[in-house]
Amino acid sequence: MTISEAASWLRAHDDYLIITHRRPDGDTLGSAAALVRGLRACGKTAYIFKNEETTSKYLGFVSPFLAPDGFEFRSIVSVDVASEGLFPKGSEHLLGRTDLAIDHHPSNTLYAALTCVDGSKAACGEMIYDLLIELNGDIDDDTAAALYTAISTDTGCFAFGNTTHNTFRCAALVTEKNIGLPELNRVLFRTKSRGRLELEGTVMAGIRYYYGGRVAITSITKALMDRTGCTEDDMDDIAAIPGAVEGVWCGITMRELSSETDVKISVRSGNLFNSNEFCSKFGGGGHAMASGASFKGITLETLLGMLLEELDNIFLPQGYSR
Repeated sequence: MTISEAASWLRAHDDYLIITHRRPDGDTLGSAAALVRGLRACGKTAYIFKNEETTSKYLGFVSPFLAPDGFEFRSIVSVDVASEGLFPKGSEHLLGRTDLAIDHHPSNTLYAALTCVDGSKAACGEMIYDLLIELNGDIDDDTAAALYTAISTDTGCFAFGNTTHNTFRCAALVTEKNIGLPELNRVLFRTKSRGRLELEGTVMAGIRYYYGGRVAITSITKALMDRTGCTEDDMDDIAAIPGAVEGVWCGITMRELSSETDVKISVRSGNLFNSNEFCSKFGGGGHAMASGASFKGITLETLLGMLLEELDNIFLPQGYSR
């Protein structure tokens, strides 16, 4: 669907339940909060499905809109969710029932009855902005703050390679509103806990290089998280560290989640390596320069071996040895 078609569909329906993705970031949560505000502004009933993994940094945006017990929804809309495998904990009863998916991931699996996907957008928040302008003609200050959070966090404060002229256009328009920009930027990008700084030092020291320095891989264990006292609040953009090294085409962060055999990878790259294609080999996906995949029942050591085998297929034919 186009944005205009999606807006028409939203006008024709009501009683919305908005779904965000597992381990939610600023884009999915900011987009959800903005969409609820916009739907309510045009007389609709809308709530957000409670995502238990929401961190304190973003909780203020969504907490006023969490669905109450017994809410009888009639329409389910997902935002920034590429596949049903990314639905949050406790939403199993909603699988197969999504009416509309609004997403900017090219890897979207088309799980919804209707899909509005635009892979050219750096953030789902850009799509939500256009959608709300189509619906209501304008946005209020609080909606603008939610959209700025969505757009700015998914672009690394406009530093990532996915940032486009449209990203800056949306950012300019939302910052025309009174969003408290200096304080919002401070909270989103310039505040770190002591535990996060300690964790960063360990992550940097643990980087290993392969293929003549073109691949950098590091890991974060559950034990390290416990030792530093870090929580999900401290994990924003941690995956960018190995990819920031000069000469690295592909930076991979391996991380233990709930146990030593519940692990994930976050891959960041430039235009010489396609992160999405690489992660798709393991059932994951995302964007060409930022993707991820999750694994069950394997350790970080086993995972490293799997990654290197796949990387061999890419780099050895180019003459780069491990």
